[in-house]
Amino acid sequence: MSITLPMSSGETVEIKPGKIVCLGLNYLEHIKESQSVNVQNFTDAIPEEPVLFPKTPNVIIGPEESVVLPAFLKEYKFEDLRTDYEGELAIIIKDRCKNLSEEEAMDHILGFTCFNDVSQRNLQRSDKSGWYRGKSLDTFGPIGPVIVPPAAIGDVQQLKIETRLNGKVVQQSNTEHMIFKIPKIMAFISKNFTLEPGDIISTGTPSGVGPLADGDVVEVEIENIGTLRNTVTAE
Repeated sequence: MSITLPMSSGETVEIKPGKIVCLGLNYLEHIKESQSVNVQNFTDAIPEEPVLFPKTPNVIIGPEESVVLPAFLKEYKFEDLRTDYEGELAIIIKDRCKNLSEEEAMDHILGFTCFNDVSQRNLQRSDKSGWYRGKSLDTFGPIGPVIVPPAAIGDVQQLKIETRLNGKVVQQSNTEHMIFKIPKIMAFISKNFTLEPGDIISTGTPSGVGPLADGDVVEVEIENIGTLRNTVTAE
């Protein structure tokens, strides 16, 4: 899967991620709502190192495209069928890199954008393999609307982040509240995996996650980037 997005300077770039690496439990207030989210391995303990999980490239959609709630989920007859929005700051990798130091991390970032880590909670709770399937259903990774390079983003650890559902503010925080900051995230992930151009790292969500329904409109807005807007459709 690939997507073409504009850079803030005007030119467009094709992003074709070989991998999407996401952080869980990277905002303290989100950790505190673990009982509400109620999925396996989500506790109220503050992690000692970044908590990583994958999303697969088939999740990627662009601004104004629809998040599709799969029809097959109804076959399970879950008591409370729940698929959540999660507004996040995403990193787009610029070049091949491995074993980065925190000091050189920013040199390997193409830019930053908005991401919605859509998450199917029932599968996250029930699948013996963990979060893999619930995070990687088709359309479960809206991204955009623009990529802003490090030189133009300002202080990346001082960006307001807000998610709105049907116009109502449901998440509101600031990237200063990340437990693990961008350089640490880059260094840790590149120690574990070789990063390639176009790979995506999503840096975790603040508190306020909640369910999506057919007909909803969800917007993720991050200061100095813009607003990622997507509709929700039941298959």
